[in-house]
Amino acid sequence: MPLTLRLDRLHLTLQAAFGWTNSHLFEFLAGEGRWGIPDPDGDFGPQPIDARKTRLSNIVHETGAKTIHYLYDFGDSWDHMIKLEKWFDNTTTEGMPLLLEAAGRCPPEDVGGASGYTEYLDAIRDPTHPEHEQMRLWGPEQFDPNVIDRKALEAAVNALSEIWKPRRRTTRSK
Repeated sequence: MPLTLRLDRLHLTLQAAFGWTNSHLFEFLAGEGRWGIPDPDGDFGPQPIDARKTRLSNIVHETGAKTIHYLYDFGDSWDHMIKLEKWFDNTTTEGMPLLLEAAGRCPPEDVGGASGYTEYLDAIRDPTHPEHEQMRLWGPEQFDPNVIDRKALEAAVNALSEIWKPRRRTTRSK
């Protein structure tokens, strides 16, 4: 992950790597700071700093944080801890972001957070569970939390590196 990546793009990268659909609000939290997409109407209290105008390096340099929380879907309240283990200031961003590892399948969107996910897994694993059929039909077909489609996740993350590739400027001669 390039340290120069904007936070809105970090969010999209995490969505691609998790196999989620970018269907909910998000925030990054570090130190006393909050970064996300401000509400244009300002109806929900103090606004986060605009993630579209902030880079990962800003958080590192301004807060000194080596751990950042990524909160996704305020209703389900998925809270992920991102540990910044090592970074280099002068690295190429070509081909970035890049999926290095993947383990386990991400919970389905709108499953109800950690507790809802536990209930969902219980229901789909047990044919005698009262909600088995309903949950099996609601969720992804043949959901197995241990089976991931690494190629699909890798393709989704790699597609972002193509979209965000710096464009070369050309000059026209007169």
